[in-house]
Amino acid sequence: MLFLAYPQWRLGMHRRSFALSKTKNMKTKKTIAIIGATGNMGSAISKSLSKGNYRLLLKANEEDKLDVLVKEIESIQTKAEVGVAVCPAEAGWEADIIILALPFGAEKEVAKKIKEVANQKIVISISNPLNETFDGLVTASDTSAAEELQKLLPNSKVIKAFNTTFAADFSSPVIDGKQVDAFIAGNDEEALQTVSELVTTAGFNPIVAGDLSISRTLESMQLLLIQLGIKYNYNWLAGWKILHN
Repeated sequence: MLFLAYPQWRLGMHRRSFALSKTKNMKTKKTIAIIGATGNMGSAISKSLSKGNYRLLLKANEEDKLDVLVKEIESIQTKAEVGVAVCPAEAGWEADIIILALPFGAEKEVAKKIKEVANQKIVISISNPLNETFDGLVTASDTSAAEELQKLLPNSKVIKAFNTTFAADFSSPVIDGKQVDAFIAGNDEEALQTVSELVTTAGFNPIVAGDLSISRTLESMQLLLIQLGIKYNYNWLAGWKILHN
């Protein structure tokens, strides 16, 4: 099913009908805005979450690729409704959860655009602040991409998630017979639970690693996994797994 988001000045009856629909289904269906939906990670996340009972609101600068992505999602059997947003602010206004499927360098500009509409909402940071040579991070040792985003969005519930998984893992979340773990960090317990449900829908085993400062470790973990992938030719299909009894 397709729904479309429009700028506020064009909403009219659509806004009222969407609000009524949202109120009617608020117990079972959340709206998730995915900004940067046509990138490797954004596309993988969008397709995976389409298996859940959500409304997916996709935003990307490349409209032709966005149209293709929507058609791909609609062509498979999904529970989700899917539509497109015309700008980040509109996507954030409609959403209960906002996923920034963006490189670290792009988060600051988008954060400015969604700051007001993301008030008290969950905002998921998936980025890893890698340098150009993949041998280090551009953030200082006492912070992380997620913590920097929280500074930009002080009234939002920033959660770190999906940064320890490659895009290829979403289509194959079981590797060598083991379900890939996906680590989550944040300061709000309810938000952590909500994001854990998204991770489960995407096919991964969610592990709440700690508060938002643990994002520093999670981002370093993915740097290491990228370095190992390059060294041993994992073909971008690799993931972390905690083995325990």
